[in-house]
Amino acid sequence: MSENLFLHVLRFKQAAGTSRGVLHTKPSWIYQYPLPNGLMAQTEFPVIPGLSPEYKDQIQYETELQKFILQFKPHLDSWSAQNFFNDPYYLDFAHQWCNYPSFIFGLELLLLSIQANGSKRLYDTPFTRNESKIPINGLVWMGALSDMRHQAFEKIASGYHTVKIKIGALDWHQELDLLKELRAAAPASALTLRVDANGAFSFENAPAILNELAKLEVHSIEQPIAAGQHSASRQLIANSPLPIGLDEELIGVYTRAEKCGLLDALHPQFLILKPSLHGGFSGVSEWIDLAKERQIGWWLTSALESSIGLNAIVQFGSTYDLLLPQGFGTGGIYSNNFESNLQLEQGCMTWLNAPDMG
Repeated sequence: MSENLFLHVLRFKQAAGTSRGVLHTKPSWIYQYPLPNGLMAQTEFPVIPGLSPEYKDQIQYETELQKFILQFKPHLDSWSAQNFFNDPYYLDFAHQWCNYPSFIFGLELLLLSIQANGSKRLYDTPFTRNESKIPINGLVWMGALSDMRHQAFEKIASGYHTVKIKIGALDWHQELDLLKELRAAAPASALTLRVDANGAFSFENAPAILNELAKLEVHSIEQPIAAGQHSASRQLIANSPLPIGLDEELIGVYTRAEKCGLLDALHPQFLILKPSLHGGFSGVSEWIDLAKERQIGWWLTSALESSIGLNAIVQFGSTYDLLLPQGFGTGGIYSNNFESNLQLEQGCMTWLNAPDMG
């Protein structure tokens, strides 16, 4: 790799349980671009092995990434000198690499960083002026039931009004008991419960599960069944007693026509949007526009990026009128993360205007 591109393996403080297995580390590639003012514009190319469609192994990913960098470097000055979202040549370039959503995410973050002259403050919004906060959901990772219970009540005690529980890895009745305990502790008016199944349930058993969740006034469920089952998903969404959000279903859907086709076929209540998995900020912006046209709700979610990527995703979100708590992580799950301007206050993300942090 070049001296400006390096692999940073993020280490979890505690094993992170998901329905796809337990994570101990996660790779991200960091790229630095020297600026005339002596600072570095910095970006991140993050992947989740087993989920990111462009990642097969480290050698394959690095090889393709180096090709990508060689292709975009000659255009950085021209693209960063304008609104690249509206530049036909940039959009054509992004389309050529649409099968590599983390590449597009990293390039767009780099362009924003160049436009900001290397500052971590990428957008001028009420959030980055420290005039507003962004409510987020407190995420409960999968693990032993006692650990999940501890996580959930810890989130509530620290000020979260929305808690998201990952379900589908344990015995369903145990998970249901935990949700019942949480609802008994606080009504829906005081505590919003979200659940994320990551496609863990079957079409046959999902309706009964959805009915139980609806009784507990759960706000929504993300991806109850595995992606790619469009007929089954359409039926489930049409008959569900609680709102269904699509997450993994959106991965690999890149063109505007494909996005319209998916939304019109399935009619979900929510989209859960991850810039590093869904084609960068331009890809997510298109999903948001199409969702609004169809009166579909949405929220943004980070996808285990380092503080470099998370910082950009939160700021991008702050350019919108956010109607729901967002799914941003806090970056605190890693033992070797980078410095961040983001901090958590009572279940809300805030911006720290430290002079030495941009």
